[in-house]
Amino acid sequence: MSILVECMSHTPLQGHFDPAPEIVADVRDVTAAARERVRAFNPELVVVFAPDHFNGFFYDLMPPFCVGAAASGVGDYGTPVGDLLVPADIARRMVESVLAADIDVSISYRMQVDHGAAQALEHLIGGLDTYPVVPVFINAAAPPLGTLRRSRLLGEAIGHFLRQTGKRVLVIGSGGISHEPPVPELVSAPKEVAEALIAGRNLTPEARAMRQERVFNAAKAFTAGEAPNMRALNPEWDQAFLARLQNDLLSVDAMNNDEIARDGGKSAHEIRTWVAAFGALSAFGKYDAHVDYYCAIPQWIAGYAFMHAQTAA
Repeated sequence: MSILVECMSHTPLQGHFDPAPEIVADVRDVTAAARERVRAFNPELVVVFAPDHFNGFFYDLMPPFCVGAAASGVGDYGTPVGDLLVPADIARRMVESVLAADIDVSISYRMQVDHGAAQALEHLIGGLDTYPVVPVFINAAAPPLGTLRRSRLLGEAIGHFLRQTGKRVLVIGSGGISHEPPVPELVSAPKEVAEALIAGRNLTPEARAMRQERVFNAAKAFTAGEAPNMRALNPEWDQAFLARLQNDLLSVDAMNNDEIARDGGKSAHEIRTWVAAFGALSAFGKYDAHVDYYCAIPQWIAGYAFMHAQTAA
């Protein structure tokens, strides 16, 4: 029974609108180091905490948390398409265990995951079906949102379940830190955009290409300083958050959603995937955590970081 946590930022812009070559090389190297840690650990089970960007979850039914008992990748931004290798019996028992711990969570036998989960799986384990993997969706894009404390407690409950499996478990937290890409909001969206947020599944290739082109154009404007409505990256806030995970996980309970959006940007709510991953680790006891990389990368509209952790020796 052992656990390895790997947390990383994801960005749909990687490979489409890149920063300077030396930054790309640094990210490539730190990704390779993380992948080697995973290879050496040789997990028997992977749990990935990830958000969704209105590709698999919509306002027609938006749970705060959902465990996938079967899942497939939608293939946005060139990420892998196809089925994840989900052990349905473990996913079901995980849900039962979490519910027994008084944390409400839903289950899906037809979950669709986008780049939020697929990019991390591709970078860290080589694809969607390299190892048995249970995807755990955490809503970070569709208000109203739960608290960070609830995400920590979700992770903790899943961690207690994972301890009982006796398996070597890789836990992945996939999410940006400070960032605010152009994601529409239901309360202010025109009718056709609102309908896409409510029930916009299974985009046509043409519609997906148009959507992705808008994101590419927004990144170019943001990098050029021509996007006044997009909040600037906040390296100081990012570093303080990473320090919380290293030194005082319980302190995240005091972070409220309004302050997160104000200081980190509206999409900084994705930090709850990192919080859940460290919550799972905390169920195994004291841990050692290391920040492997951090850089504020405007081309990727992301405070971009890698971090890993294991139980203390």
